Amino acid sequence: MPEAEAAVGELRLKHDWSAQHGVPAHVTILFPFLSAESVDIAALDEVFAELAAFDFVLDRVARFENGPVWLHPEPSEPFRGLTAAVWRRWPECPPYEGVHDHVIPHLTISDEPLEVVVAGLPIAARADAVTLIEEQADGRWLTRRRFPLG
Repeated sequence: MPEAEAAVGELRLKHDWSAQHGVPAHVTILFPFLSAESVDIAALDEVFAELAAFDFVLDRVARFENGPVWLHPEPSEPFRGLTAAVWRRWPECPPYEGVHDHVIPHLTISDEPLEVVVAGLPIAARADAVTLIEEQADGRWLTRRRFPLG
């Protein structure tokens, strides 16, 4: 989500472990997912080709109780739709290992509960692709493939 990097990139590098390991600003679609060798690229292409690109706005800072600080995407429903589509195809991969009753789309900016002000809100953005990133042996995360939304 390059539209958000200018506003939250430095905060994420200081306070979000994933940014420190190469994960760009993003709204997670499904984590954890399959091992790298188990990913069916053609099947992911099919899933995402059936889903439309959409515009959204990161409209406010929120915080999970005693936990991460994040930006809220509005509308959130299209992100839930992406998650549901991938989960339907791979039911053995429930979002966040099934520990949450509801998936709340969000862009994490801090792993710890901080008081944060993000300049530049709202941030207009467009979701026109989904990026598959994979953890490498050294703990860094790299892009494997971008899947255009239909």
